[in-house]
Amino acid sequence: MSLNNAVVWLDHSKAVVIHFDKDAAESESLKTHSTHAHPRQNHADSHANEDDNSKFFNEIAAALGDSEQILVVGPAEEKTVFMKHLSSKSPAIAAKVKAVETVDHPSDGQLLAHARKYFVSAGGLQ
Repeated sequence: MSLNNAVVWLDHSKAVVIHFDKDAAESESLKTHSTHAHPRQNHADSHANEDDNSKFFNEIAAALGDSEQILVVGPAEEKTVFMKHLSSKSPAIAAKVKAVETVDHPSDGQLLAHARKYFVSAGGLQ
């Protein structure tokens, strides 16, 4: 079975990636390597935070690599920072992103339902 669709929910500390089709889904969670509570705060070691974010974003991108269409969601600005990272470091994956939306803190089930509904309304679930 090939799960060609993906939704990623992320904030400053973790990401949830769900690969799915109309009948099945697989989920994985990723956590940032940052030692700070929030990477957007101004710390003297902000370069270390950027490196941590880059590693975190690269892990998310790797998890999305086989997806044909992707929805990126999250509660704050981290999804936008992630998209800038994808555009510069993984443009082939960035090209597969169909939308970026603000979504608070859903359960995995709510996230999957939202993504399935989005892809159906956007022209079909692959």
